[in-house]
Amino acid sequence: MELVLLTALGVGGATVIGSLIGFIFKKASHKFSDIVLAFAAGVMLAAAVLGLILPSLEYGGKYGLLITIAGIFVGALCLNLIDKLVPHLHKLVGPDIEEHHNANLSKVLLFVTAIAIHNLPEGIAAGVGFGSGNTSQALVIAGGIALQNIPEGMVIIAPMLAAGVTPRKTFVCAMLTGLVEVVGTLIGYFAVSLASSILPFALAFAGGTMLYVISDEMIPETHAHGSERGATYALLVGFCVMLVSDVLLG
Repeated sequence: MELVLLTALGVGGATVIGSLIGFIFKKASHKFSDIVLAFAAGVMLAAAVLGLILPSLEYGGKYGLLITIAGIFVGALCLNLIDKLVPHLHKLVGPDIEEHHNANLSKVLLFVTAIAIHNLPEGIAAGVGFGSGNTSQALVIAGGIALQNIPEGMVIIAPMLAAGVTPRKTFVCAMLTGLVEVVGTLIGYFAVSLASSILPFALAFAGGTMLYVISDEMIPETHAHGSERGATYALLVGFCVMLVSDVLLG
C-alpha cells in the first residue's frame, strides 16, 4: 500500500514539477515539451498493450477476448464522452490563449478543469496496474503517465499568467490538477483490490483510456509545432524502452 501511495504522489507530483518548469521557461520552445510528450506516448503505448491489455486477456479466462475488447471500447468511449463535455489540451490551447494577453479567463479555467477531469482516468489506469500484482509493470505504467504530466503541467502556466491569474493561484491550480491523479490512482487500486473479479475488465478499460489519450491527444499535440520527425523517433524510443523494461523485469 505504501508503494501505491508513493507512486500516486509521484504521478500527481509530476504535474507540479511540470508547472515549476513552466514558470522558469514561460516562453520556451514547444520542441522540448513535444519530445518529452512523444517519449511518454511511446512508453504509454507499450505499457497499455504489454501491461494492461495482454494481462486482461490472460486473466479473462474463457471469455477473455470479449472482456478485453469490451473494456478497451468502454474506456475509450468514456473519455470520448468526457471530451465532448469538456474538450482537452489541443482543443482548447490555441491563439486566443497562447498568444494574446487579454485571454478570456473563463476559457483558461475551462482549460485547467479539462486537464483535471482527464487526469482522473489516467490516475485510475496507474492504480489498476498495481491490481494486476505485477509491480514492475505497474511502476512503468505510472512512469509513462508521470512523464506525460510534465509537459501537461508546463502548458498550464503561461495561459493562466497571460489571463491575469496571480502566480500563487496559478501554482495552486496546477497542484489541484495533480491531486486529481493521486485520487484516481487510489480509486483504481482499491476498486480492483476489493473486487478482483473486475480485474480483466478494469485492465482493458485502463488500456482503452490510455490508447485514446495517446491517439486523440498526445500524438496530435506533438505534431502541432513542426516537431513531427523528432516526436516520431521519441515515441519509438519510449516504446522500445518500455519493451526492454518488460523483457528484463519480466
